[in-house]
Amino acid sequence: MWDKPQLLLFVADLLYALAAILLLYAVLFLVVHLPIFPLREVKVTGKLGHVTREQVQYVVKKELKGNFFTMDLNQARVAFEKLPWVRSVNVHRRWPDRLEVVLEEHEALARWGTMALVNTKGELFRAASNADLPVFVGPDGSQAEITERYRVFGQYLAPLHLKPVRVVLSARRAWEVQLNNGLTLALGREQMEMRLAKFVGVYERTVARIQTPVHVVDLRYPNGFAVRVPEFKSREKGGPGEVKKAA
Repeated sequence: MWDKPQLLLFVADLLYALAAILLLYAVLFLVVHLPIFPLREVKVTGKLGHVTREQVQYVVKKELKGNFFTMDLNQARVAFEKLPWVRSVNVHRRWPDRLEVVLEEHEALARWGTMALVNTKGELFRAASNADLPVFVGPDGSQAEITERYRVFGQYLAPLHLKPVRVVLSARRAWEVQLNNGLTLALGREQMEMRLAKFVGVYERTVARIQTPVHVVDLRYPNGFAVRVPEFKSREKGGPGEVKKAA
C-alpha cells in the first residue's frame, strides 16, 4: 500500500473530506444551539371566539421548547390541538425569530347527547358550551349523517317557521325530529323527505288548527299521518290515542 502513491493520495483526500464534513456538522450544531437564535415571538392568529389568551400563553410557556431552529413544529402543533375548541393548527417559522401559529376553531352546530358537541362539518369534539344548541342522538359514527339530515329537515320546515331542536337516529335506522314548538315527527326509515314535504304542505289546514296541544305526529302512514295528543286516552291501554289526518 505504501508504495502506491495514488492510493495514498485517495485515502488522504477521503480523510480530509470526512474531517471537513465533521467540522461543518460541529459548526452547524453549535450555531443552531447557541442562544443567538432565540424564539422571541409566537404570533397566534385566527378567528378565535373560545380559545383564550391564557390558554395560548400556557401552551407557549409549558409546551414550546427550543430556539428558532430546534423548535419541533409537529410537537408545537399537537400542543395547540389539545385545546378544547381548536380544530386545526398550522405552524410556520418566520425568519429571524418568530413562530406563526394559525388556529381554526370548531364552530358548534349541535350537542351530541350529553357527551360532546358536533361542529358544522359533522365532526365530534369535546368542549363546554352554554349556547342553545339542538341535540343529535344516534349510533356511534353517525354524527356526519345526522348533520346532513338536520340541514335537509330544516330546509323543508323553514316555510312553517319551524326548525329541528332534536334529531334522533335509532339503532334500527328510524328518524325522529322534535321541533321548536314541542311537536315531534316520526319519519321512519325511508322516504323521510317525501313524508316531511307532504306534512309541510298540509300543516296549516290540519295540525295547526287543532286546539289541543299536539305532541307527536306519525308520518309513517302511506296515505296520511296520525296525530297523538295527551288528552285522548285509550280505555283499553290507558295510553295516548291517535287521530288520523289525511295528508
